[in-house]
Amino acid sequence: MTAVHPVVLCGGSGTRLWPLSRKTLPKQFVPLVGDKSLLVLTLERLRKLNTEVTCVASEEHRFLVQECVDAAQVTGRQLLEPVARNTAAAMAAVALLSKPDHLLLFAPADHHIPDVDGFAETIRTGIPAALRGHLVTFGVEPTFPSTAYGYIRQGTKLDGPLAEEAGHTVASFIEKPAAARAEQLLLEGGNFWNAGILLVQAKVLIKALETHAPDILESCKAATAAVEVDGDFLRMERSAFEHCRSQSMDYAVLEKSDQVAVIPFRGRWTDVGSWNAVAELHELDSNGNRISGNGFAMSSANTFIHAPIRPVVALGTKDLLVVDTPDALLVVHNDCVEQVKDVVALLTAKGQSQAVRHRRVPRPWGAYDSIDDGERFAVKRLTVKPGARLALRMHHHRAEHWVVVKGAARVTCDGHAQLVKENESIYIPVGAVYRLENAGKTTLEVIEVQTGSYLADDDIVRFDDEDGMGSDASQRKLA
Repeated sequence: MTAVHPVVLCGGSGTRLWPLSRKTLPKQFVPLVGDKSLLVLTLERLRKLNTEVTCVASEEHRFLVQECVDAAQVTGRQLLEPVARNTAAAMAAVALLSKPDHLLLFAPADHHIPDVDGFAETIRTGIPAALRGHLVTFGVEPTFPSTAYGYIRQGTKLDGPLAEEAGHTVASFIEKPAAARAEQLLLEGGNFWNAGILLVQAKVLIKALETHAPDILESCKAATAAVEVDGDFLRMERSAFEHCRSQSMDYAVLEKSDQVAVIPFRGRWTDVGSWNAVAELHELDSNGNRISGNGFAMSSANTFIHAPIRPVVALGTKDLLVVDTPDALLVVHNDCVEQVKDVVALLTAKGQSQAVRHRRVPRPWGAYDSIDDGERFAVKRLTVKPGARLALRMHHHRAEHWVVVKGAARVTCDGHAQLVKENESIYIPVGAVYRLENAGKTTLEVIEVQTGSYLADDDIVRFDDEDGMGSDASQRKLA
């Protein structure tokens, strides 16, 4: 059987799922279905086709992707985008770095498809058409007249040896329709939701790009000409990729090509693009309420509550969605969920950090949680993975006091190393060059108290990249 090489597109910020999804932790990395993220579920689904999966991700999210890869028990490489340039550039770069005959399956990271076996079988159905030079898309059988999805209108059956296969030509792509038009499309039949999944040989995709988007292809050729290999991470040349035009593969190629085919998928599918879609992943109670976590609905109807941490009670509500996080709360009528992205834009314009950043910030070594802050002080809770360490660093304006509450820390301060155990503490003065490491085999937990005249992150001078944030080479002489 012809091997399928899955590629997961891990970009996107998911602003419509704020406050859970934010720029620093987009929706594909957030546990939304049980205790699993959409990316983990996507990787597990693709594992049915191949245990080696390529992920395209931003430099900022590479360690989050790696955690999902490990959790899903797959292997593969990560192609890191220096900047976001939409799907055409990402897919072009992967095709250029693949063998010409490789059959590439491009899939978004944030879809929910419970029928894993049905999905795999549908993809395999598209292999003959892809091997004959078609760009094979997958359309979802619509179950209601959605105005949130684009549609694919199928044309005639593929001819020749493929006549008995499920594939059809694509007659047209239809933008997200108004309600009346969506109803008409559903009644007509032969129209499918566009799932954004593409099966194509690398050489076929490159040829299509040469014809319809040669500028994107040339930029990606320059960006992939000298890829930097760092273990499983592949880094493209930044300036060449920055100069690439940003456009989706649908607009750049698929809507212009006469070699596009569509295969229907009749299983359950959602792109989890709004809070209404998230709510539908949870069971209804007798009053139409849906609860995730520590939520309680009293005398309420058609209310969704997402409460992962503290108790959240809705009393006498109707047609609302309540989404709670440690640092932001969203209450929205279920008719207004598409406007959540406008809320993010407003908060960003107002300088609210909660628009883009969670209180808990993941790092390659673990995470930190900003518990409290005020004038001249900040308190954080650090969790450091076994064997991990923070970058060697120093501060010009702040001192730090650490209390170990769990595990054992190895602290190096101005060249002197010492072990700090549970219920012990250590002081890091202003200007000291220091590093924190987990010296044990369990998670290290540290309470960090910062004091000083300036506490912003740009006061950190890093001498290596253990934090995944880069290093300040101009400051290395301080070490």
